[in-house]
Amino acid sequence: MKKSEFIAQDLLSKIYQHSGSLPEKLPPERQLAEEYGVSRFTVRKALEKLVSIGAVRIVQGSGIYINAGVSSNPLVYNSITEKKFTDISFKMLELHKRRPDREEQQVFDLTADDFIWAFTRLRRISQRNVQIEYSRMPAEGFADLNQKTIEHSIQQYVLNKGFAISHSLTRYQAVTVSKEQAQLLGCKKGIAAMQITNRGILQGGRVYAFSDILDIDYSCTYVIPFNQDNLAFRQT
Repeated sequence: MKKSEFIAQDLLSKIYQHSGSLPEKLPPERQLAEEYGVSRFTVRKALEKLVSIGAVRIVQGSGIYINAGVSSNPLVYNSITEKKFTDISFKMLELHKRRPDREEQQVFDLTADDFIWAFTRLRRISQRNVQIEYSRMPAEGFADLNQKTIEHSIQQYVLNKGFAISHSLTRYQAVTVSKEQAQLLGCKKGIAAMQITNRGILQGGRVYAFSDILDIDYSCTYVIPFNQDNLAFRQT
């Protein structure tokens, strides 16, 4: 993922995390550049993305303002969530604990001295491999994560730990399948697939999981309220 895309997703995630007591403005461009360790040009590209989807508006000489109702674009269902759990199975490929990199520190609000879990699993739908999922979770609060949990529902595991799940923030991008991915999925190299980057967010704002998923059989349906600001931005 490009740095500007990551920053746009991270800022949007933080806006969602504080939806109960939404701050009026984002930090200034210079401060954001310092926090993410990038140029102001990269931050500007990320902010342009947020403006284009109607999340923020930039008032010259005043600041970056967060638009009201930014979290009102819910995902109704997709080709995974419409399936019954009896049709879905997982196979864990890898699980280890390590220190978070800089992006993961931003996502989970961790320090370089904290730990995260990193795991890879295959998702099967009706006995067919359709997804490769690479996920990260903070070790704190999920110390007993294991293969049995990973080969079942992560959401149910989180709920069983006593946490309340609030929402997900998801990004989609069309890609093609690499040779290594094709071997795992049992498909041809170079076929079209969907790359899904997803953050699971708890009530109170904590991100409990950050996942990159490759899906060779994906579809989704949304309900998106009309956004007059977005229309006006696209017409300029």
